Amino acid sequence: MRKNEMKLEFDSRSCNESFARVAVAAFLTQLNPTLEEVADVKTAVSEAVTNVIIHAYDREEEKVLVHCWIEEETLWVEVTDHGRGIADVAQAMEPLYTTRQECDRAGMGFAFMDAFMDTLEVVSAPGKGTTVRMSRHITHRNAEGPFDYRNQKVPVAIHME
Repeated sequence: MRKNEMKLEFDSRSCNESFARVAVAAFLTQLNPTLEEVADVKTAVSEAVTNVIIHAYDREEEKVLVHCWIEEETLWVEVTDHGRGIADVAQAMEPLYTTRQECDRAGMGFAFMDAFMDTLEVVSAPGKGTTVRMSRHITHRNAEGPFDYRNQKVPVAIHME
């Protein structure tokens, strides 16, 4: 049973990496996460989307699909492409393994995703694409429920001379 879900599809341009991470972070806010939890999820999403742009499509412009859903207090994120796929997923997930030596932080994408999320699963087939599925249980919840801006009083200072 899915409590809530969203799907995004966008072009595999590097400028859309920040769009994806902010959209997922905005979706996550309904669970009232800590700033650290938001930062961790944003980092993992950034790494997954960047992998698609750099590796799956070899910088060609194609589509990236981000699918998120919330079950109980867990955020699930899937990042899917229909690019070249990964021949050896276990090898690709080894820290510092890369097929693009010229890239900064090459070979650390899956390691970061694994470090910042609770679960990480990669399903891929050469020539058919890859799906990265990650989850993060959100532990911080406001005892009073989500913050409601409508009933808040804003202090106003008026200075008259």
